[in-house]
Amino acid sequence: MNGLVIVLIGIVCLGAGYLLYGRWLANKWGLDPKAKTPAFTHEDGEDYVPSSKFTVFSHQFSSIAGAGPVTGPILASVFGWVPVLLWLIVGGLFFGAVQDFGALYASVKNEGKSMGMIIEKYIGKTGRKLFMLFCWLFTLLVIAAFTDMVAGTFVAKGVEGMTEKTANADASAASISMLFIVVAIIFGLVQKSIAKAGKKMNEWVKAIVAIVLLVAMFAVGMALPIYATKSAWIYIIMAYLFLASVMPMWLLMQPRDYMTTFMLLGMIIGAVLGVVVAHPSMNLNAFNGFTLGSGASKQMLFPTLFVTIACGAVSGFHSLVSSGTSSKTISNEKDMPMVGYGAMVVESLLGIVALVVVGAVAVNGTKPAGTPFAIFSTGVAGFLEKLGVPVHVATVFMTMCVSALALTSLDSVARIGRMSFQELFYGDSTDPATMTPVQRVLTNKYFATVITLFFGYLLTLGGYNNVWPLFGSANQLLAAMVLIAIAVFLKTTGRTGWTLYAPMFIMLAVTFTALVQKVIALVGNVVNGKATFLVDGLQLIVAAALMVLGVCVAYSCLKKLFTTKKNTEQA
Repeated sequence: MNGLVIVLIGIVCLGAGYLLYGRWLANKWGLDPKAKTPAFTHEDGEDYVPSSKFTVFSHQFSSIAGAGPVTGPILASVFGWVPVLLWLIVGGLFFGAVQDFGALYASVKNEGKSMGMIIEKYIGKTGRKLFMLFCWLFTLLVIAAFTDMVAGTFVAKGVEGMTEKTANADASAASISMLFIVVAIIFGLVQKSIAKAGKKMNEWVKAIVAIVLLVAMFAVGMALPIYATKSAWIYIIMAYLFLASVMPMWLLMQPRDYMTTFMLLGMIIGAVLGVVVAHPSMNLNAFNGFTLGSGASKQMLFPTLFVTIACGAVSGFHSLVSSGTSSKTISNEKDMPMVGYGAMVVESLLGIVALVVVGAVAVNGTKPAGTPFAIFSTGVAGFLEKLGVPVHVATVFMTMCVSALALTSLDSVARIGRMSFQELFYGDSTDPATMTPVQRVLTNKYFATVITLFFGYLLTLGGYNNVWPLFGSANQLLAAMVLIAIAVFLKTTGRTGWTLYAPMFIMLAVTFTALVQKVIALVGNVVNGKATFLVDGLQLIVAAALMVLGVCVAYSCLKKLFTTKKNTEQA
């Protein structure tokens, strides 16, 4: 099959899903364009900040479109391109986008509260505590997987194991990524100063400034690459995550995500144009069977495919972004379908593009050797070369883009991890004056950030290859729990929630099967004497804790869902 045909099928299906199913859900649940959103009623200049529709969309899309929509489809392509394509379309429209939109909707209707606080309101305090602990453990896995992935991408050839340092795409992309942080803060300060003067930067002017800054950063990064070891990059990324976690949204994350979105949209448009020009054939096999390999390397289509492709189909992490940050910046309820449902649709399209890219460079019917980042960057750079873009420039641009995908998820998850840790120890009040001294320390944002990043760092030592399967399983289990919680909210408030039942039960079956398999594998390593504490021991503890917490939260939510009578009281 031609890659262009597959992309066109994806665009048509995803576009139709957004226009038909997305709008149907919005009409069924109900939107009030005249209602004051939490961004206005709780405006504090840090987390609650009224923002334009595209600004919130850019934050949502940049945060959720991490390494997942590139990594997942490429890794899962070993099963063939047909099952991957079907899961990206079906999962994206009826699982992922519904969860993202539902979490955003429920949060906005509940004063911008996170999913944990929503669970407390509709299910109980115990459910909330268990859920927040699950979320915190999950954020550690995300920090570990993506930090290791980004740090590995930034390592230039000639740094580790060689003496000669030669400029290449990795070092240039690293330089550009560091410039992003400084420029984002300056961009945020400029916008804030304009707002304090009682004025507002025109959206078109804002977009042009962002694009000009991107071009300038790209040029500087190409000329001044940064060289460092992988360990050094891990420390640098951890320092950045600390800043992103504690600084006001408007100062770093929002301007960074805003600029990143133009770059990522440019990447998608460039990749699609490249596919149009190159119209590559899919060198992947259509289907390789329900079971691959044997013995310790045996992989089964169920559940492996569904936990490998998380972002791009359905990802529990997205709900934490929707209810943790985006819901606090939405200015009008009518913006929610575009932000919640629309951002997920675009991410699914990115997953399909990644599938076509790996299909174009596949060898003997399967993906080539190398990391998903390297495969994607090299493949799209080859497409862009046919448009007249020099190979080195295209490779730097693509490497920068895929690194930005992971970094924008990392800064959001660090902030969400910090907030989850704080919420674990909040009582009936968040006022420090009413807390005990110990409680004040545990809920301090700086202490919570340090603890979160410390344990995330420990898991990073195991490498992303070891963490990714556990991350995928935990991510999908989180999605299942969030879908159940949203269903409880919808039923309690008299809204239509039956559309969530099939996705939540399917994801429960997928994730518990995958977690059980992961625990068995880890226990096997321990029994055979192949285990190390940081790689296997710590993961086994986290996996077991996630399973227990998942069972407890799912039971509490399902019990509430099927014992609560439908209410007509709107949130």
